[in-house]
Amino acid sequence: MTEAVREAVAAAFREEWGQVVATLIRVTGDWDLAEECAQDAFAQALDRWRRDGVPRRPGAWLTTTARHRAFDVLRRDAVGAARLREAAVLTRDEGPYDPEYDGDDSGVSDDRLRLIFTCCHPALPIEARVALTLRTLAGLTTAEIARAFLVPEATMAQRLVRAKRKIRNAGIPYRVPPAHLLPERTTGVLGVVYLLFNEGYAATTGTGLVRTNLCAEAVRLARVLVRLMPDEPEVPGLLALLLLHDARRTTRVDGAGDLVTLEEQDRTAWDRAEVAEGGALLEATLRRGRPGPYQIQAAIAACHTTAPTAEETDWADIVALYGELERHVPSAVVRLNRAVAVGMAQNPSAGLELVAELERSGELAGYHLLPATRADLLRRMGRRAEAAESYAAALELAENDAERRFLRRRLTECERAG
Repeated sequence: MTEAVREAVAAAFREEWGQVVATLIRVTGDWDLAEECAQDAFAQALDRWRRDGVPRRPGAWLTTTARHRAFDVLRRDAVGAARLREAAVLTRDEGPYDPEYDGDDSGVSDDRLRLIFTCCHPALPIEARVALTLRTLAGLTTAEIARAFLVPEATMAQRLVRAKRKIRNAGIPYRVPPAHLLPERTTGVLGVVYLLFNEGYAATTGTGLVRTNLCAEAVRLARVLVRLMPDEPEVPGLLALLLLHDARRTTRVDGAGDLVTLEEQDRTAWDRAEVAEGGALLEATLRRGRPGPYQIQAAIAACHTTAPTAEETDWADIVALYGELERHVPSAVVRLNRAVAVGMAQNPSAGLELVAELERSGELAGYHLLPATRADLLRRMGRRAEAAESYAAALELAENDAERRFLRRRLTECERAG
């Protein structure tokens, strides 16, 4: 029973954290208090659910428990008492938790979407906007977010503190802005949804490679954004990208939870409905003639999902698309992905030369996929001993257990062959 309760609480955290925190921020206006009380509610759940059983609606139980805890804290000080009076109005005299309640006039009854737009206020630096939303909406730790941004944990912690302080001191409202202000937040909002999906698709830490709930939440939010901003081509471009990737999600790991590479995945098991929807969205969006980074990435994903076999993948087209993507997003990660494509389109040594350039630049120092890419190219060239060294280097840097098992398996194969 104890283990079952732990699993239920863990599942509730993955599925409900963002909604609980978002609702508490709406009713209290205090970001730190919202996170603290949400954490307290999950801690209480371990004890109460063991005694009383797992509730039928875990999210409602957690939100109500966290809200009562927040109100108790607010009652203890004069400033909190004033906020409590405001919160009582917003929550309708502490009535039952209602996830459909719309507390503003934006026309969007979704606390999580409000949270994203609040975090993505133009007064905040773009990195802080994305990081703050990943912390509050997805429940990622500061360390996990730091790894996603390739910065030290202490640096990320400072960014989060400054962002919360800025929201509080500037009185940034917790709401979806009116239509004429949406474009100035589009970049940050799309970046948040994209990184949210990425964390679900390839978790930075933990035992499992895929966090299905984060993928589903990102797709859901992308659909809401398409309805909210239908004239912004990058919005359906992002949804197309997520759908084309999500179509392959269930084949990325095997029954034992081990990573399955793209070329080894069972293409007959891909979600053809998602492939079709993503492809249709992409075609319609590209016809507008305003290509952007998400549309280009969706086109790259479409090259993979439409190839009947791995061998028939149009790698030359993918190389060209990555070149176009680099014009929009001149990042080292994009150049690393292009190196992989060059290695497949031309030969592994051509890709290895590009990887060597990245290594000399130092831009991806500490990023485990850099030595992992080098290792794979060396393996394809038959240079097993050198590949083993690079796999060992990648293994030292990888944080996710599924990825570590994959790298260890490749390392063993190269050592035995060498």
